[in-house]
Amino acid sequence: MQRARRLLAAALAAGTAGLLAPAAAQAHGFVGKADIPVPVWLFAWAAAVVLVLSFVALAVLWPEPRLEGQQPRPARWRLPGMQRARLVPLPPIVDVVLGAAGIFLFGVTVYSGLAGTQEGIANWSLTFIYVIFWVGGVFASLLFGDFFRLMSPWRALARGVSWLANKLTKGELPAPIAYPRWLGRWPAAVSVGVFAWVELVYNDRDTPTTLAVMAIAYAAFQLVAMSLFGIEAWSDNGDGFGVYFGLFARLAPWARRDGQLWWRRPLSGVTELTRVPGTVALLCVMLGSTTFDGASNGPLWNSEFISQGLLNDFVHLGFSTSVALELAFTVGLLACILFCGLLYRLGIAGVRYVGGTLRDGRDAGSIRSGRFALAYVHSLVPIAAAYVIVHYFSYLVFNGQAIISLASDPLGNGANIFGTSQVAVNYKLIGPTAVWYVQIAVLIVGHVCGLVLAHDRATVLYQRPRDAARSQGWMLVVMVGFTSLALFLISAANSR
Repeated sequence: MQRARRLLAAALAAGTAGLLAPAAAQAHGFVGKADIPVPVWLFAWAAAVVLVLSFVALAVLWPEPRLEGQQPRPARWRLPGMQRARLVPLPPIVDVVLGAAGIFLFGVTVYSGLAGTQEGIANWSLTFIYVIFWVGGVFASLLFGDFFRLMSPWRALARGVSWLANKLTKGELPAPIAYPRWLGRWPAAVSVGVFAWVELVYNDRDTPTTLAVMAIAYAAFQLVAMSLFGIEAWSDNGDGFGVYFGLFARLAPWARRDGQLWWRRPLSGVTELTRVPGTVALLCVMLGSTTFDGASNGPLWNSEFISQGLLNDFVHLGFSTSVALELAFTVGLLACILFCGLLYRLGIAGVRYVGGTLRDGRDAGSIRSGRFALAYVHSLVPIAAAYVIVHYFSYLVFNGQAIISLASDPLGNGANIFGTSQVAVNYKLIGPTAVWYVQIAVLIVGHVCGLVLAHDRATVLYQRPRDAARSQGWMLVVMVGFTSLALFLISAANSR
């Protein structure tokens, strides 16, 4: 009981400190134009209390690992952490059909970008890339698992070429180069960062031809990399979109192995994430880019002292207004990515400072911070998912409807292939209050899941449950901090 009181006191102190950021978010107009049914200050405190209570409950009721490290080494046909619950068979023809569908959609997107109208909203490519693919792909990954691995056009094309080459040649094809472990997921982190820059910063981001050329260049690069390092090795580490959607797919309750669809315990899939270099950077890019997308719509970024000040500084250096605007937004994007990285590193530094004896007998304070950062990085995945849903839910619901009319007129030339070109967007499909409830529920669930994953990992690393619980006080600070940041995103979006 005394230990529980100490934990509660520490948790409340951390939660109270983290509430400073929600107060700032309120000052930026959290309610905005929506009719929010609950006062913002009440929700801010309620969210922090939920996290604090979750922290205390985990410390008292979760002394042993439940998501990882409990089960014996799985057999060849079982996924780690998965109970023996085989659902349905997924024969190889599924790969062929979905791969062909991915190649077809890629072809339509590129062709519409090159041959269609250059008025962005009237062209299939923009809505498909920014709404259906980039945002809808996250929702599909969370619901259905790693769908993109099966539909990836460059992976499907590379596998098709490899199969054909094996049939036509008498000898074996040259073995690929071993993928360097030091390279890790850095190529994926760079790819996702570049796409985020194109989406949020680049002046020509709404030009269909530009997007089509970029898509062709990216696909060509993927094919070359797969030929060098192997299709699966590169897909697991270097393909930015494949790794991005694959991370979210680990949160899904199903996965495929050896031609079967299996059920697995919720959150168990993400605990098996391989901890290689570049993983922390990738998660920080994912969190930071969404943060900047929300912040750039709010008054804080658009104030005279930040974006306007940066813009004027770059203009004074001799850059044109358009280039200066890109440079100013680039600085903002990088700043948000660095901020998310620093917030996470703060929690990791706190974990090391608290100390405690690990299972291998070493003191936690003697472990390098980089190793601890990798050890807990999977706890950021549900937070990144929550950020995407909170920020883009209404965007997908409303803007995604445009794909129905664009399917009949992908080039924007007046065609009506399927008879749906005149279907209008239904802005009454869901109200602002319902959107707000979805955002809040997802925000709380995502951060609680992150806290659960971090605590479960701590019980794997530490010898004593008390040390594991003490170490997570700082991770609670991180979760409250990211919750506060998410409040700021909603605030900025609603203040437009």
